[in-house]
Amino acid sequence: MSNFEVLAEGLQFPEGPIAMPDGSVILVEIKRGTLSRVHNGKVEVIANLGGGPNGAAFGPDGAVYICNNGGFHWHDLGGLTVPGNAAHDYTTGRIERVDINTGKFERLYDKIGDNRLSGPNDIAFEKSGAFWFTDLGKNWPRSQDRGGLYWAKTDGSQLKEASYGHVGLNGVGLSPDEKVVYAAETETAKLWAFDITGEGEVAQSPLGGHAGRCVAVQPYHCFFDSLAVQADGDVCVATILNGGITTITPAGVSTHTPFPDLITTNICFGGADMRDAYITLSSTGKLIKTRWPEPGLKLNFAPY
Repeated sequence: MSNFEVLAEGLQFPEGPIAMPDGSVILVEIKRGTLSRVHNGKVEVIANLGGGPNGAAFGPDGAVYICNNGGFHWHDLGGLTVPGNAAHDYTTGRIERVDINTGKFERLYDKIGDNRLSGPNDIAFEKSGAFWFTDLGKNWPRSQDRGGLYWAKTDGSQLKEASYGHVGLNGVGLSPDEKVVYAAETETAKLWAFDITGEGEVAQSPLGGHAGRCVAVQPYHCFFDSLAVQADGDVCVATILNGGITTITPAGVSTHTPFPDLITTNICFGGADMRDAYITLSSTGKLIKTRWPEPGLKLNFAPY
């Protein structure tokens, strides 16, 4: 898609955009370790979080909740910024709550039972005020931590593991009726649907292993990153290698809209008609804005 506006450049691997009513966009800069705000071409830091702040969303209390993956080792490939294995100073992934007025933040979760969160990635709030998030896992030189789907309360009192064992769950979002949680699996380029059966619970596989229904898989080599849901229920998944946004219907039909970055990572919606699409072109450090054919689904607790 050639018709777009560049809102910011020089960002340090931006992801997790949140459209604001004043036209600004709150996002994370994973390599920089910050929650930042882009407004009128300028970038200001809201909070210095460290590690690898990834997905971001407003909660019911007006705070921004962050999936912090704990940090990556970074590579420069011909001028493109590319994440790799766990950072040398990596300790754990975690969920953080940020007061955007003061920049103060607190850690809510960093483990479930005796197991640490490896690399929390993306987050979506349900109407109840609880949230779903994905854990991408973590890559090491000779091994890989698996990931999963989780549900948690904002006061730090309860964390549930809904599904575990995936090869890197990334983007997450709820269907308009909140009966389904969608999650994009990075390395397989599969979109999974999890049928919600209770509070923080999803239908399990009759064969054991991780839960979920495979909605779609791409017929070519690519990776899936974050996602956003349209008002009509279609799922827009940011796509790596085949850089752009792949829109997938609940029936599994895929169409692709290209953008000029091999590592297109996130899309969010805003504007009066919810057709302003904000997209992060992460390896080139850009935030862009374009008009989308369909309106996005209004997120719970979003400020617009």
